[in-house]
Amino acid sequence: MAPTIPKVTIAMPVRNAATTILAAIRSIQLQTWRDWELLIIDDGSTDATAALVAGLHDPRVRLITGGGNRGLAARLNQAISVSRSPLFARMDADDIAYPARLEAQVEFLEKEADCELAGCGVLLFDAAGQVTGRYPFRRSHSDICRHPWRGFFLPHPTWMGRRDWFVKFGYLESYLKTQDQDLLLRSFDMSTFACVERTLLGYRQERRTLRKALRGRMYFSRSIAREAAKRGDWLGGAGGIAAQVAKSLVDVATVPTGMDRWLRSSVQAVSEAELKEWFAVWRACNMDGEK
Repeated sequence: MAPTIPKVTIAMPVRNAATTILAAIRSIQLQTWRDWELLIIDDGSTDATAALVAGLHDPRVRLITGGGNRGLAARLNQAISVSRSPLFARMDADDIAYPARLEAQVEFLEKEADCELAGCGVLLFDAAGQVTGRYPFRRSHSDICRHPWRGFFLPHPTWMGRRDWFVKFGYLESYLKTQDQDLLLRSFDMSTFACVERTLLGYRQERRTLRKALRGRMYFSRSIAREAAKRGDWLGGAGGIAAQVAKSLVDVATVPTGMDRWLRSSVQAVSEAELKEWFAVWRACNMDGEK
């Protein structure tokens, strides 16, 4: 008998995530939507990440090892190629999915047949689980793509989309940062994006380094220049690159002191009800016991 193909494959490339991966996996195991597989691709970890995953003995969790450190884009393309599901979702090994995340996004994509990619609302938290804010989001394709040369409000770890869309566009493996923004910029005028209007993911907000911040700006500027040349939109491309330069100057002034964290997280407040819901999710994903 042929194996049953799950509705959703969640791709989780990992590297040295031994301190966070079990909570991330548990958040998937606690999903209200049960028809899924979790594809974990170890990207050359040197800690106990792979051993922890192998020790779960959960047939829904597939672990792939080998190949050393190839980077996020390459591992995501690998996950796309071996996935078995019509829907393909993203998850990072240090984030936490709310129990209704998969169900809400599956139902949305089933209802919105023309939508290729859907995100969701994001709550930001620190290493201790304390909330630092909520990431702003845009609901419709037109709002998400209102200023494409300046970036897209569609956080990468929240993505769920149709596998065929990921196969068609894929990730550029030469990109070590902003792989998601590059993919969106290459595809936005041939696709439909959306965002489920619910907070369904907890995103671990760690302190950035200035090197990583500036590298991200550089890679996205490269994407802007390439796509502006392809489309002949020199004015839009120049404006987008100028915006990245301005943001780089802000990074130089704020990242070394940690002030950038507050600039990024304070854009939206979090209500008491949202805090209560988050801490219930956090506790459930960080406790021992039956998986």
